[in-house]
Amino acid sequence: MPSEHTDKQYEAELRDLRERLLFMAGKVEEMIAFTTRSLVERDSDLARQMIEADMDINRLEVEIDELCLRLLALRQPAARDLRFITLALKIVTDLERIGDECVNIARRAVELNAEPPLKPLIDIPRMAGTAQEMVRQALDAFVEGDDQKALRVGPRDDEVDALNVQLFRELVSFMIEDPRTITRATALIAIAKHLERIADHATNIAEMVVFMVEGKDIRHPRSRAGGTRREMTNS
Repeated sequence: MPSEHTDKQYEAELRDLRERLLFMAGKVEEMIAFTTRSLVERDSDLARQMIEADMDINRLEVEIDELCLRLLALRQPAARDLRFITLALKIVTDLERIGDECVNIARRAVELNAEPPLKPLIDIPRMAGTAQEMVRQALDAFVEGDDQKALRVGPRDDEVDALNVQLFRELVSFMIEDPRTITRATALIAIAKHLERIADHATNIAEMVVFMVEGKDIRHPRSRAGGTRREMTNS
């Protein structure tokens, strides 16, 4: 009977970890959405609220880290549970960094909202929406242990990258035509870069899910391919 009680308590702790991760991911998704809204709707008060909200994200990171370390120390998990907990430690870092990127966007929004609008914002909300969906899908894949869902996250990163390149070219043309736009255009370029990094973090999470489920590391394929070619050449 004691072992059955211990097993139930352990399962409850794993559920708690999943729920905390999903809660943190939901908070991060909200930050992406509301930070973007603060820029599009020129709402500096909302932007400042998002800067303050990052404190909650940092607190959640610490709480989840402590829970993971306690599970590793006291439960000595094996196999799939061990991969789940150790990857949770990495994923929570990606989520915290997404929060940091949102703070950077919010600070830029406050600056831009004090100036006349440079152009209608179309690509940035699209980038933000895609990045937010990527975060949600990657975390769903993690909690469900669904490697196929995780594999569908990566290609969406290409969409964000393409929008970033498109926006960069447009903003450079603004700066060339009118040097007075340089400060505002540079701020928008920086915001797009922050959104691109958010998408990269979502991709990181998805790649870790594939490793958790399949035991296959799909990170940095070009580096590994290059290494293989070098090894073949040297041999």
